[in-house]
Amino acid sequence: MINLIWLKTFCSLVDIGHFTQTAEKLFMTQSGVSQHIKKLEQQLDTLLLVREGKSFSLTDAGDKLYQQGQVLLKTSEEIESSIKHDDPLIGTVKITTPGSVGLKLYSQLLEVQQRHPTLVIDYMFAPNSSIEQDLTDRKVDIGLLTEQTKSATLLSTSIAVEPLVLVTSKEIEVINWPTLIALGFIDHPDAEHHAQQLLSENYGEFEHITQFERTGFSNQISLILEPVSRGLGFTVLPLHAVNAFHKQDDIAVHFLKHTVNETLYLCQNRLSFENSRTQYIKSLIIDLIS
Repeated sequence: MINLIWLKTFCSLVDIGHFTQTAEKLFMTQSGVSQHIKKLEQQLDTLLLVREGKSFSLTDAGDKLYQQGQVLLKTSEEIESSIKHDDPLIGTVKITTPGSVGLKLYSQLLEVQQRHPTLVIDYMFAPNSSIEQDLTDRKVDIGLLTEQTKSATLLSTSIAVEPLVLVTSKEIEVINWPTLIALGFIDHPDAEHHAQQLLSENYGEFEHITQFERTGFSNQISLILEPVSRGLGFTVLPLHAVNAFHKQDDIAVHFLKHTVNETLYLCQNRLSFENSRTQYIKSLIIDLIS
């Protein structure tokens, strides 16, 4: 394989026609230029130029190498430029978030992709634990968590707060502990975390989500409130997830006496390279969420 550094020195020497001036242009010594030419001749096992006092002439092999070497160097420069070209609107950004915030973000990020089709949004919905693991394993570029990470490998920034609310069917107008016990609980991937935060602040009787009969479960964020709207139980969700439900007239949103806000954290692996498109999407997420 031809050494591109030696080849660049050789082609520069042919272009300039003088050893000393070539050395000055390449910030080398004259002997350094001579060494590169000698090493290239040794590598190719052929004479490339003939010295004639302070000038030189190319052999047939030297002329062939010069002609084809220029093409090779140009191709190498184009490859390097292409790799280093970091356009914020070209490439794929892998994002994973809880379903609740995903309802707010996903469609808006798809609108960005529609405007810039070369920017691909790869979006996954997952619970906090899975998001944290995917970030740690560097399977995704950006993750949003609804609880502070304890992982030393992740960088975490608070970007927004969202109130947690208790949701029932529209028939339930007054909420108290006996009513909740009677209703039962509609479970979802982040339900235990959400319920623990909100209910422990508002009901002295609350100890754990298992105190309620589990009357349903859905891991599809858009469907969690479907059984709730039909009177099959209550649940706890961030407000933005509730606002995205398509049957607003069938549910009742209850703001309890003691408000509990869920903090949203934008996270990345501290070892991951942050390219321009990731920076761009991060800025969009922050604007859209806040």
